[in-house]
Amino acid sequence: MITASPLGTLYLVPTPLDFGVNTDGTLTQHLPDSTLAVAAQLRHWITENAKSTRGFLKRVQLSHGLAATLQAMNIQEMAKHVHKKGDHQPNSQDDADAHTLLAPACSGHDMGLVSEAGMPAVADPGSSIVRTAHRLGIRVVPLQGSVSLMLALAASGLNGQNFAFVGYVPQETGARHQRLLALEALALKTGQTQLMIETPYRNNALLHALLNALKNDTRLAVGCDMGLPSALSISASVQQWKTKPALMQSVRNDRPTVFLLGC
Repeated sequence: MITASPLGTLYLVPTPLDFGVNTDGTLTQHLPDSTLAVAAQLRHWITENAKSTRGFLKRVQLSHGLAATLQAMNIQEMAKHVHKKGDHQPNSQDDADAHTLLAPACSGHDMGLVSEAGMPAVADPGSSIVRTAHRLGIRVVPLQGSVSLMLALAASGLNGQNFAFVGYVPQETGARHQRLLALEALALKTGQTQLMIETPYRNNALLHALLNALKNDTRLAVGCDMGLPSALSISASVQQWKTKPALMQSVRNDRPTVFLLGC
């Protein structure tokens, strides 16, 4: 009697938030040994960017021998539109693509899901992969590592018992202003901390928009380079931000940053 092969496991593999720039040390500075040990044994990967994943695996190799050469790795990229629009809402095409990408796991191979920085499927693509894995009965295991949203929240002094991640706010000036006013009203009424992110080169634009829209007593926090030696956390009232130029100047326009507002 021929029995079906057991399904593989899908591991969600976090990566440092340095985007492969700070490579002067091993990844043991950023990720637990247990996470690196699992990553080193995987031969099949689903990724946002194959080039950055190869760079990540080269860094893993510095402390843990890889199970296969980089050339022998099966590294598959998610569809390009997923990077732009995300895959967090159920979509038949995204789920069909995910089914194809998960073929190795369906054949019994363990796989890794990885994004360019941080935890996949959290403020990054990958939800369709995880959603489809559950539907197919594939075991999903998130590995330990930095999640910038939680690190920034913990360091902000804002409400960590009631919070919401709202993703990106609109880029158009009027729509963005109205969205920030609505988020502030919700935060002040309920005490719920509001977390948001922006493409790094727009950090300064979002910071100025926040200071222009929010009340002086509202508390605004930023967390930059979370989990890295260069990590920066600032939490102050809007009035303090406006009257202390050094605060604004410390927010870099080229690094991953989480913005938080509340009371």
